[in-house]
Amino acid sequence: MTSRLKIVYEKEIVSKLLAKLSLKNRHEAPRITKVILNMGLGEDAADGKKLKSCIDDMSMIAGQKPVITKFKKSISNFKTRKGANAGIKVTLRSSKMYEFIDRLINIALPRVKDFRGLSSKNIDNSNNFSFGVKEHIIFPEVNFDKVDKIRGLDVTIVTSSKNKTGTIELLKEFNFPLNDKKN
Repeated sequence: MTSRLKIVYEKEIVSKLLAKLSLKNRHEAPRITKVILNMGLGEDAADGKKLKSCIDDMSMIAGQKPVITKFKKSISNFKTRKGANAGIKVTLRSSKMYEFIDRLINIALPRVKDFRGLSSKNIDNSNNFSFGVKEHIIFPEVNFDKVDKIRGLDVTIVTSSKNKTGTIELLKEFNFPLNDKKN
């Protein structure tokens, strides 16, 4: 079954982007290729129960099981050991990606305390948009009563855009709450 947001993208957003960015071919229009969710665990990575709790929360948020990331190097100042658990991550593509973006924009971000929008300065040199969420409990899938600790979450939206203006226009068409006053 095709996601609602994917249908909106194919029928409406592509034609608007072609007009705004003065592109000729609809395959030139920027699109979201994948969404990466990352949760660093810090001290909780060594504890098996807390790691399982984080994995359960992330799988509820994303709709698929996350992968446990490991440290590549031992760094004594950060008290890390090579091969030890660092965090968890999920890469979403196609229909699950569109469903997650729909829930993020319409349900989760409006639940953030004192939310004033996302800064469009968060676009990197590869024209991908990244931002952090301080509380993972903003997602309605997470049961607030069963959460032992509130954790942060990093969201990276990978786009096929050739420049930053294309990425900004794509995010605006998806109704991302971008705050231009921060720029």
